[in-house]
Amino acid sequence: MTTDETPQDAAAIVAAEWESVLGYGEDLVDPAVPRAAYAHPRLRELFPMVSHGILYLSRCTRYPWTHDVGTMFPQAAGGYRVRRQSDNTLLGVTETLQESMELIAASLPDGCGPAVDGTPDDL
Repeated sequence: MTTDETPQDAAAIVAAEWESVLGYGEDLVDPAVPRAAYAHPRLRELFPMVSHGILYLSRCTRYPWTHDVGTMFPQAAGGYRVRRQSDNTLLGVTETLQESMELIAASLPDGCGPAVDGTPDDL
């Protein structure tokens, strides 16, 4: 860190990233997805990122991010499939976005709190 940089706490880093992700257009992600995640207090504390139109949440702010938080994937026939990538577990299939977010929140790892500024090694 140079003398011109000021350290940010994890909450500020997470808040700034949410602000960015919530501003994404439909070309990056369905805007309803980050809004639904952000509306859930426990998910709002996690670090958001978007890749290939999918919202991912991490318990840390730096790469490599955690993969132990569920992720929802839209199904062609409607509804959502919720998976945890760390062990490829299918957490469930839901009909609505809100149900998906509830399932993700209910399936958070034990001891999961707000994201930390660091990598998985810092958890």
